[in-house]
Amino acid sequence: MQTLEKTHPKLQVLKNRLTEINDIDSATSLLYWDQATYMPAGGAAARGRQLATLRQIAHEKFTSLEIGQLLDDLATYAADLPYDSDEASLLRVTRRRYDRAIKVPSSFMAKLSQHRAESYEAWAKARPENNFAIVQPFLEKTLEFSRERANFFPGYEHIADPLIEASDYGMSTASIRVLFHQLRDRLVPIVQKITAQPIADDACLHQHFPETQQLAFSLKVIERLGYDLKRGRQDKTLHPFMIKFSLGDVRITTRVYEHDLNQGFFSTVHEMGHGLYEQGIAPDFEGTPLAGGTSSGVHESQSRLWENLVGRSRNFWQYFYPQIQHAFPNQLGQVPLETFYRAINKVDRSLIRTDADEVTYNLHVMIRFDLELDLLEGQLAVRDLPEAWNDRYRSDLGIVPANDQEGVLQDVHWYSGQVGGMFQGYTLGNILSAQFFAAALRAHPEIPEQIRRGEFNTLHQWLKTNIYQHGCKFTPAEVVEKATGSALSIEPLMQYIQQKYGEIYGL
Repeated sequence: MQTLEKTHPKLQVLKNRLTEINDIDSATSLLYWDQATYMPAGGAAARGRQLATLRQIAHEKFTSLEIGQLLDDLATYAADLPYDSDEASLLRVTRRRYDRAIKVPSSFMAKLSQHRAESYEAWAKARPENNFAIVQPFLEKTLEFSRERANFFPGYEHIADPLIEASDYGMSTASIRVLFHQLRDRLVPIVQKITAQPIADDACLHQHFPETQQLAFSLKVIERLGYDLKRGRQDKTLHPFMIKFSLGDVRITTRVYEHDLNQGFFSTVHEMGHGLYEQGIAPDFEGTPLAGGTSSGVHESQSRLWENLVGRSRNFWQYFYPQIQHAFPNQLGQVPLETFYRAINKVDRSLIRTDADEVTYNLHVMIRFDLELDLLEGQLAVRDLPEAWNDRYRSDLGIVPANDQEGVLQDVHWYSGQVGGMFQGYTLGNILSAQFFAAALRAHPEIPEQIRRGEFNTLHQWLKTNIYQHGCKFTPAEVVEKATGSALSIEPLMQYIQQKYGEIYGL
């Protein structure tokens, strides 16, 4: 970013201010990571206050008159620069975020932050106790905060629109409803054909797999895939996530069940996909608003690409299966590769989103998206949410949760975030994962054979060149167009599902 800095010193002043704000945000993230991993329960009240204080300071600094004045002073210079220059992109993205941020009072952000910390602790207690009543009043407050936040942005067609746009810029309630309707119409017949067959045998995945050995094998795999352990680490948590403190410190978390090999391994590969994205951002963007993923959907596309299109492929396991057999000789030593491959790609109507297969997964997301809208619109009260959740699972998937732990309490999002804009990114990510992977294969048809040999650098570098390095420089739609040559489309995902599961299930 040298050109504009030489011609206008105020750019460097702006960058210095943005870096200070980023440092506060990073400290806030570190406190959240600690809360979700190692913090004793007794620290919850103070942690909520600490998070609120830091978020209020960061918000006040970012929405200050000084930042606004610097952006105004640099507007003319930015207009003379190429649209895709780093300098113009920094000013464009910062302006967009600033204009959005100044509409929200810093006092509101502080209250919201403290509430989120308290709500997370309530959820962490309610989930293992299978007691929705513990978290119900917190969720009711979250819903109030979510509506209040949305109302800071008048002029939208739907109350959820500003909440969606904050995570997936360019998307709206209306556009997602159309997309989800198209996808549901294509997926449901496939689900019905597969689930009409005898359920696949996945018993090989439900033996005793010691936690220490699972974690060791997973770390070995993700390092091979490209995750830099000198700039990252993995820890355990209740609900896995990726978090970044700097481009040199990108951490992932997982959860391990000793009688379910799927959980820990694919959770690790999933979060690693997020981590690769953040580790691949251009170093020059460090400390600025450009140093992050461009949207929840594009970010999720990377976790799902590595988890599913790579990690659940036959080519992947032709290389890694002998290694996992060596790690677990008593459990898998006599299990054929094909049996294992079909087990990890078992399609079944299930209750848990994070456990769901590629074919049914998006139906879980659609249920949550619709429930969010009902809550925001006032058509559904929080006290009735468990029953509404169960009704939707009965009608959409033909199964009903036995309790709230495997129902309305399973996901952390509403209990540590907001109601609205929390789930659509998962399905957008699934759609884009196939679209990006198809584009990578067009550019490098040798990638499948390389995966079979345990070589991942070509794919990793293509993703880094076309997606990762840009960070937030371009909008999601621009990233998709540049990387794939077309707008977002469900066709690559449907072709992938039809080909892969058509072969497995003889459709």
